[in-house]
Parts: sequence; C-alpha cells; structure tokens
Amino acid sequence: MEATAQASGLRSWKIALQTSPIRFYPKFGPLPAVVRVDGQPPTWDAPGFTRTLRLSDGGSVVETITDSDPGVFFGYDLTAFQRLFGRLVSGARAEWTFTAEGAATRIRWSYAFHPLPGRGLLVRAIVAAFWAPYMRRVLPSIVTAINTR
Repeated sequence: MEATAQASGLRSWKIALQTSPIRFYPKFGPLPAVVRVDGQPPTWDAPGFTRTLRLSDGGSVVETITDSDPGVFFGYDLTAFQRLFGRLVSGARAEWTFTAEGAATRIRWSYAFHPLPGRGLLVRAIVAAFWAPYMRRVLPSIVTAINTR
C-alpha cells in the first residue's frame, strides 16, 4: 500500500509511527480495533522496543521493532497473535519506507503474514478480503494526520 504525504520524510515518519495506534486502527469487518497499548516505551523508535496491542475482540498482539532509520525506514515483527490470527499465523512482518518526492514523501506500508502449516490458502483469502482493504482505509487517515499537523 502506498500514499503520498505533503511533508518531509522525517515528519511523516514521526507522525505515522509515533502516534498511538489507537487513533489509526479501528475495527474493520472481522478485524478488531486497537483499544489499548501496554508496555509502550516513551518513544516508539528503537530496535528491540516491544509493546502489546490490546484488541477489541479481547485478543492481543506483540510488536517488536527490528529496524529504525528515522525518516527513511521502519520495520517490526508481530508475534503472539491471539483469537483468529493466533490460530492461523505464527507471526507477521510490517515495513514502512519513506521516500522523498520533492517536498512530499511517498510512504510504502507492507505486511507479510507467516501462515501456520496448512493454513496458507486461508490466510491469503483473509488478507485479500479484509487486510488489504483495511490498509487502503488506514493509510489515508495516517496521511491526513501528517498533512494536517
């Protein structure tokens, strides 16, 4: 998923990744909303930092930063999924890339889920039916926040 923000890479990076996920990740179809963040470090920007997202369905997922280059790149792993995804995947990988385009920044957000054995087709179907449309709804709201701050 890609979108363009009317801000520098560093500003886009800070707003996209330092704003609470509660603000940007609502419920969508069977995908639960982020309703609370436990263990949030003072800043969400250094490899090794971990936090737990509590979800509206009573489940949770753990995020761990693996890569952080302010204004350029950000990567994290998601583990310990519960509820539906906990029965389907061993984890996931998310990456954000920020590329200057004049005074604007092209933001690329990608996700890769790691299906458990025998669940690949079902995971691909869920991602196609729900996760991809969800990303198409979430990323524009993040870009709007970047453009209006």
